[in-house]
Amino acid sequence: MRPKILRLDVTGQPVVWITWQEAVCLYVRGQIAWTAGGHMFPVHGGICRHTGERSVVEVNSIVAVRGRRHRFGREAGVPPVSNRDLFLRDGHLCMYCGGTFQQYQLTRDHVLPLSRGGHDSWSNIVSACKPCNATKGGRTPEEAGMPLLAVPFVPNRAEYLVLSNRRILADQMEFLKTRFSRGSPLLAV
Repeated sequence: MRPKILRLDVTGQPVVWITWQEAVCLYVRGQIAWTAGGHMFPVHGGICRHTGERSVVEVNSIVAVRGRRHRFGREAGVPPVSNRDLFLRDGHLCMYCGGTFQQYQLTRDHVLPLSRGGHDSWSNIVSACKPCNATKGGRTPEEAGMPLLAVPFVPNRAEYLVLSNRRILADQMEFLKTRFSRGSPLLAV
């Protein structure tokens, strides 16, 4: 199974992970503006009837694509929230007791509860173990006497791409790390 290819816009901003098949199509259509990274994957095609040679396309692990710049999600710059990505963002730690937990042992906690006008957004949710979430209930951390161990943050595009892919090549990770927010907890990844 081949790893995903990191697709960039022509300015070098990370856009999305694509399959090697999508990358080959971009190469064939001449839409690759430039490439980066040290990994190259030979993709073998069919045999030419006239020459008898098999076609080969060398696909880079990082490709910049010509065309319009992409907007990120419904709101520019804000990735969608999923429990898996939230728990990865928080390092599988409960943001109240500091314990490390498996994904099935964690819950999504709203810092300002939904019942009190809070929103389901990156900046208002944290990972919490089930006992801490139950103890906090529909109160704020201050009201419950449970201070947060870290401030929730909205991952930028590069940070979100790291959260959303389980198989990242070393050159792709190095490229993405250069675009992380200063002080990002993902820099330790």
